[in-house]
Amino acid sequence: MMQFHLRFRKLYAIIIGVVFFVAGMLKLLDPVGTGLIVEEYLKFFHLGFMIPAAKTLGVALSLLESLTGAALITRSYKKISAVSASALVLLFSVVSLVLWVANPPMDCGCFGEAIHLTHFQTLFKNIILLVLCFGAFLPFNHFKADKAHKLVSFWIMAATLVFMTFYSLRHIPIMDFTPYTLSARLYEAAKEDMDGEEEYVTTFVYEKNGQKGVFTIDNLPDSTWTYVSSKTMRKEDNLKETKFPVLSFTDAESNICDSVAIRKDVMIVSVYDPSKLDIKGWDKTAGILERASAAGFTQVLLTACTPDEFARLLPEGLDAERRATLLESTYYADYKELISLNRANGGATWFHNGNLIEKWSANNLPESNTLEKIIRSNSTSTMLKASTKGRLAFQALFLYSFAVMILI
Repeated sequence: MMQFHLRFRKLYAIIIGVVFFVAGMLKLLDPVGTGLIVEEYLKFFHLGFMIPAAKTLGVALSLLESLTGAALITRSYKKISAVSASALVLLFSVVSLVLWVANPPMDCGCFGEAIHLTHFQTLFKNIILLVLCFGAFLPFNHFKADKAHKLVSFWIMAATLVFMTFYSLRHIPIMDFTPYTLSARLYEAAKEDMDGEEEYVTTFVYEKNGQKGVFTIDNLPDSTWTYVSSKTMRKEDNLKETKFPVLSFTDAESNICDSVAIRKDVMIVSVYDPSKLDIKGWDKTAGILERASAAGFTQVLLTACTPDEFARLLPEGLDAERRATLLESTYYADYKELISLNRANGGATWFHNGNLIEKWSANNLPESNTLEKIIRSNSTSTMLKASTKGRLAFQALFLYSFAVMILI
């Protein structure tokens, strides 16, 4: 009977560990998004003075979550991981109860941008985890000694998590769960597709390599795409239901210039926090704009500030030609839109006829030969290649992680 009980304790601990590990990993893969989630919590609990440290707090908490999960799955440091998991679940349960009662317009962010839960769903999930904690860990003195090979497994995973965290802090997420994912079509482009159409429109859903796209009869994909379904609906309902991302921006005279983003080939460099770019950062930004223009792209710089603020933020020591490039290419957009468009402050995003093709971080901006090559390539193939690469990297990371924790 005791052996049967111990098996269930082990199973409960592994279930808790998997939830913690997956939740922590998803947030570590997108530290900027995690910082935004923590920022919302700090605002809700009136802790605004801590907002500058939101990303650091988010990354630290996510790392603790994933390490706790890894320890539970590998059955390493049993008492420490049991105390850590129990304390975190209790904390999350109290917070989710407060959110359920107050019902603020915010997402729990338990699994980053990947999975969205209501406040009640979050509370229910935490209550289940709390019950599992009672079954898995109480009493806290019934833990067997750690096995040496499982400790090795845990420390390999810990090193992987630390490396992945540093990588994520310097690059855009390998898997994008924002509305501006690869293949996303801008609202302005979708709206233009339907100009002149009847009140009702038939849309066709096609799929290729795991990516789905919505097309109209005049904008069907090539034969490499697989037909999935079709639907006839009002134009306005189709636009709302499909949830095309709206990238809205203005020029210095406050004229709406959304249509600029749906030209044939547009390279958008987004700076959601211009105050954090130094002279080297602005020089890199001007450089990618110049290279994009020379390769044949329409170059656009989107900043989350006013024209007067932008002029003041440009460093005095910046090269005159580079300064002119920045001023001539600049438009002004909302902070939240830009941070969703590209997680990197100074990152670049390529749109082709309103379709998002590829993204680059500020630390990995494309050189002239790359830009000249991709603008001549088939944009759909380029998008699918980039999307497949990211999806495979994401899947490989999780397969590797669980293989290390379970098989070693």
